[in-house]
Amino acid sequence: MGPDPRKATRKPRADSLRNRERLLTAAADIFRTGGPEASLEAVARRAEVGIGTLYRHFPTREALFEAVYRREVEQLAELAETLAAQKPPIDALRLWLHANVRLVATKKGMLAALALAANTKSDLYRHTYPRLLESVGSLLNPAVEAGAIRDDVSAEDLIRTLIGMCHMHDQPGWETTVLRMVDVFVDGLRISTRT
Repeated sequence: MGPDPRKATRKPRADSLRNRERLLTAAADIFRTGGPEASLEAVARRAEVGIGTLYRHFPTREALFEAVYRREVEQLAELAETLAAQKPPIDALRLWLHANVRLVATKKGMLAALALAANTKSDLYRHTYPRLLESVGSLLNPAVEAGAIRDDVSAEDLIRTLIGMCHMHDQPGWETTVLRMVDVFVDGLRISTRT
């Protein structure tokens, strides 16, 4: 008699899932501040789990960084759906772009490890970049269809512009400046109704 297939596909226990979620939340908080505090030990302490628990879920630093980044991208996708349902198109787009700036702030402490995300051949890029394009497109298209913004800007244009704005993320005050520039950029996309 062979192995029991039910055991091979057993779902993780509820406490294991909770620990994983706590680790991802703690890691995002720790990585947001960056610097020397961005250690795996600090993540485990913040999540109130042992370092062994962290390593069971994320055997390497890069695995933890990638999991945090994937989670943040999924949260941005969910946010796009929520904003599309609750806000006028131009406001939804602006709020989603602001949330992306906060994602860059989270990545501050893990940029070196996430250089992989910029490699178009990586699994991380293949998963996250299309997800970001789909999300921004789901907000951009209704704004264009409503006649609120220009129709000659693509989702990829928006992502590239946002990446460019966040380029100097290591400078003091960069986040405040970029959020202001996102607002200027979105206002520049508006179609003027004045004659």
